[in-house]
Amino acid sequence: MILVLVAYGDALLFIVASQLVFWIMILRASRIQSKKRFKFYLIFLYMLLVIAQTIFFTRYMHEISSFTLADILNNALGIFVVSLPYLMEYIVTVQKYTEFYLPSAKDFNTLSFAQLHDVNEIIKERLDDVGQLRKTLTPERLFAIAGEFPRHSSIQYLNGGSLTDAYFTEAEDSLSDPHIYIVVSNTGSAASEVISAFTRKQYNHASLSFDMDLKTIISYNGGEKIYPPGLNREMIEFFNKKDDASLIVYELDVTREKKIKLIDKLKEINKNGSAYNMLGLVIKKSLRPNIMFCSQFVYNMLKHVGLEYFDKADGRVKPTDLVELDYHRKLKFCYEIYLNNNVEGLELKKA
Repeated sequence: MILVLVAYGDALLFIVASQLVFWIMILRASRIQSKKRFKFYLIFLYMLLVIAQTIFFTRYMHEISSFTLADILNNALGIFVVSLPYLMEYIVTVQKYTEFYLPSAKDFNTLSFAQLHDVNEIIKERLDDVGQLRKTLTPERLFAIAGEFPRHSSIQYLNGGSLTDAYFTEAEDSLSDPHIYIVVSNTGSAASEVISAFTRKQYNHASLSFDMDLKTIISYNGGEKIYPPGLNREMIEFFNKKDDASLIVYELDVTREKKIKLIDKLKEINKNGSAYNMLGLVIKKSLRPNIMFCSQFVYNMLKHVGLEYFDKADGRVKPTDLVELDYHRKLKFCYEIYLNNNVEGLELKKA
């Protein structure tokens, strides 16, 4: 493969090679003797790397027309980029003191029937996982995510003033409502589907609203190519990206004073600027205060006014945590919407 890439490498061949290496690394990662969370992080890093590789090869690799030194050096660089997952594996597994386990002949001889059965079940589970990943990590989804990368930044604010005076007027009109509303959704976006393949959670987006009808629903998102990534108002139509797209709405008691404090905090973020914390999905931290992802934003808003009902580092809060970690039943279910791929015909299931 290396000789083919050196001699004939172009963008397409390098992308195919990187995809091949990606799937090899996924299979290798499934054999690591470590916690599932560590495997998830490693596989997620591979996913981000293959997206970055695709962008790199698309922009900088070209077909060799003559074997010049520049062409050979260019393809040598491409081969190095293709091999980066192996380097990442070495660095990560060494730092975590993790080894890839292959049982010896002696180990096989001492395995009981029950242990063999367990191994068989684990293998089946891993194959099912790989099969699901294969269905989810399609070229179309990877290219869609890759196309979004240039619009994001985890180090500087890109979004400012996306929430208008009209929005804040609507939010203030809701002050007579003694609740705020937490929304978790299953949107079907490319990023949501890829995240779902790793988390095995159906709902992978979280939003906040000041009214039950979601006229004031907001979150940190990609801006739907209309607004810059960061703090944006959301439209229900944007949630409708697959046939079984849905969302669930919960209410949380809040005083008028705390609701005003939340609105004031939004005004501050809107004025100072924001950005979507894509890097934070991996490193679980924010490099600047107003750079967050969706569930991180919702949790921080609750914490800002003392309404958080579980304790967790904000960078590690998943959308489903907002519901699953409600041990003291602070939330009350309101309704669920099934979008059914037809915004005009919403199916509504109320409490």
